[in-house]
Amino acid sequence: MSATFDPLDASPRATLATAALPRRVRRLLEQLYALVSDEIAPLLERMLAEYEQQLFRQADQARNPSLQSGYLETLRLVRLRRADLIPRYLLGLETALTRLRDTAATPSRPVNNAAPHFRELRLVEDSEVDENTVLRAVASRHESRAGLGLLLLGQRFGVLAGAPAFDSERLPVGPQRLIRSFAEACQPLQISLESRLDLYRVFDQQVMLGYAAMVESMNALLARENVLPSLSFVPLRTRPSVQNPAAEGLAALAAEPVRRASAGDPTSDPARGTEANAGPHTGASAELSRTSATQPARANEPSRPHTAWPGQPAAAASADAVDFATLQQWLGERRELVDKLRPRAQPSAPVTALNTAELLDALNHLKDELPRGPQPLRKVADLRQSLLAAHERNDRGDGDAGADAERPTALSRDDGDVFDLLDLLYGEIEQRLRGDAMISTLLNRLQAPLLHAALQDRSLLEHSGHPARQLLNTVAEAGARWTPTEEVDPQLHEPLRQAVDHVIEHYKVAPGAFDTANQRLQEHLQNMARKAEVSERRHVEAARGKEKLELAKRRANQAIEASTLDQRLPRFVQTLLSQAWADVLTLTLLRHGEESDAWRRQLAITEQIVAANLTGVGATAPCGLDADIEHALTLVGYHADDAGAISRQLTVGPALTDEAASRTELAVKLRSRVRLGEEGHAPAPRASLSPRDEREQACWEQIRALPFGTWFEFVQNQQGDAVRRRLSWFSPITDNALFVNQRGQRVGEQSLDSLARMLARGQVRIVAEERSRLVDRAWHAALDVLRGFGGGRAPAADGAGA
Repeated sequence: MSATFDPLDASPRATLATAALPRRVRRLLEQLYALVSDEIAPLLERMLAEYEQQLFRQADQARNPSLQSGYLETLRLVRLRRADLIPRYLLGLETALTRLRDTAATPSRPVNNAAPHFRELRLVEDSEVDENTVLRAVASRHESRAGLGLLLLGQRFGVLAGAPAFDSERLPVGPQRLIRSFAEACQPLQISLESRLDLYRVFDQQVMLGYAAMVESMNALLARENVLPSLSFVPLRTRPSVQNPAAEGLAALAAEPVRRASAGDPTSDPARGTEANAGPHTGASAELSRTSATQPARANEPSRPHTAWPGQPAAAASADAVDFATLQQWLGERRELVDKLRPRAQPSAPVTALNTAELLDALNHLKDELPRGPQPLRKVADLRQSLLAAHERNDRGDGDAGADAERPTALSRDDGDVFDLLDLLYGEIEQRLRGDAMISTLLNRLQAPLLHAALQDRSLLEHSGHPARQLLNTVAEAGARWTPTEEVDPQLHEPLRQAVDHVIEHYKVAPGAFDTANQRLQEHLQNMARKAEVSERRHVEAARGKEKLELAKRRANQAIEASTLDQRLPRFVQTLLSQAWADVLTLTLLRHGEESDAWRRQLAITEQIVAANLTGVGATAPCGLDADIEHALTLVGYHADDAGAISRQLTVGPALTDEAASRTELAVKLRSRVRLGEEGHAPAPRASLSPRDEREQACWEQIRALPFGTWFEFVQNQQGDAVRRRLSWFSPITDNALFVNQRGQRVGEQSLDSLARMLARGQVRIVAEERSRLVDRAWHAALDVLRGFGGGRAPAADGAGA
């Protein structure tokens, strides 16, 4: 006869009421247990009812009596023992919560260092593989669905356990534990493997369906009880919402440095914010005017600091679109005004207009004649003159050209407008670059493919999402003050060059050349951004480790000062305490913490050292004190002989037989020795500075309120050249700030105080988040230029917005 399982006759088990936990932790765990049990118990009842119905249907539809009897036997066993399953499951859940702090002290995945022996290998039973596979699949599915909630819940459970954050595998209420606990609770049912797998699937469908909502309820409960109430998840990526980069500063007193952050960008002029307020409201321009009506309201919002890495998804492209006919109308108004201002000239001779096919052919031949090597940014108007001159030379060299060869060559109106618009765009882009010859060369090489695409497809000028404009933006933004002018970044320049080469080689035969090149380039830049994040994370972890070391040193010095307060100790003993013994206390604090027995033991030894060295007191050192000191000194790297000498100095006290030569030798060794946590030499003490004035204090408070990852621009010289650096981390305790470059490489540390003073003097600028991409800003600035010529003709109702 098979054995039965009764959870009630088992030995007494730990409950939350009797658990050795702090009172508040016990109360919170009891509330969590009540919440989970109230949620799960009714679901388990419905699950068992559904499973019984499923077994009955399977028995009714069985193909042979043997299968039918198996289903009916499983149904009998489940009905016989179902009353114990729910209490057993809830008891296992309570036990897991009771052992919360035991779980925190146990690694989630024990490491077996023993090498495997091939004689121990065996074939695993199918049943073992199938059951574990099903359980893992169910748990993984719910981990992915409730990933964010589990991350926050793990942080809060770490607070309850007094330990680091829990991962989902160690959470007592995580999907792994809940499903494994259910599998353990089902073992006494003594049903077959196939039936257990079916029961796990019903459990997944009936009980775990609302698991993500239950995780949110647990997080809300703990937040209400002030367990990390302000905890939230903020992904490290750029915000998709648009923002005006020229808005008022991040703080009232520090607004001017922020405005200067965009001084090199003409779009930082507040007048750019109303770029669509002037001009005739015809066609798409009316939509632009309606959109721009919201700009003054946005300008009053504080601008966000820029935190995205180069290569990460940029701000959403502007939805503004101006049709080509409207652009031609604005160009015509501009030409009319320019013609009025010019002196009257003699009537021009007849010209020969190039058709678009001839112009495209001339562009294809011209790309092979471009100069090699680095070059400044070329105007599209110069390229236009080169094209016309080359065409006239070819006509004159053709003997059959006739009288047309003597006429000057010109472009058609539509083709000429394309050249004029791209010339305006390139002119605005040039004002936003920092003079990188490599980037200027790449932009020059893109001119012919861009003109080729715009002559065939006017949407390049109408829509900011065109692949050619996206590629142009990526190349242009690479030259916008990310690295110093004298530095070369081959990791960035090489993929840019390859993308431009691909476009030049394929744009005539492959319409998607721009799209393909841009996708490859974006993938490479995003990969570089991920590598930069990993590199930055390592430097941040190292900086946090330094902060922990600094705090431990401060606490150790405080403990020594408290023990030696008002005590007259020999100067050499004080030196040994403040150097050698301070390192011992620091290491103990780092390894074991301030609440540990080891720390209290070292404090007691400090008191014994002081008592043994009191002047005029013949106190005898406790037995074994010298051995404890010597052992502790060897742990921080002292040689056994040096540790013994220091131990004798600290325990014997001012002995009459002590030789001055031995103390001098020991002092020399201490001065030449590297202290705990120092890298070859002691850090130079910070020079005392004058108190911060009102403006510097406002900048200091502003910097402390910035999110990690904010970009700063450091002015390099009197010409205003600037380089961008990322504030990866700063300590509000030690006042240290860590900066990395665009590759996530550490470029230096400095205090928040010095950074605030530089910000107040304008030597540092906070980079504001741009509301659009560089090429989009340049294009809107070019449209502002065109509207300015026709704004006087706009009806009064349309509002110039002067």
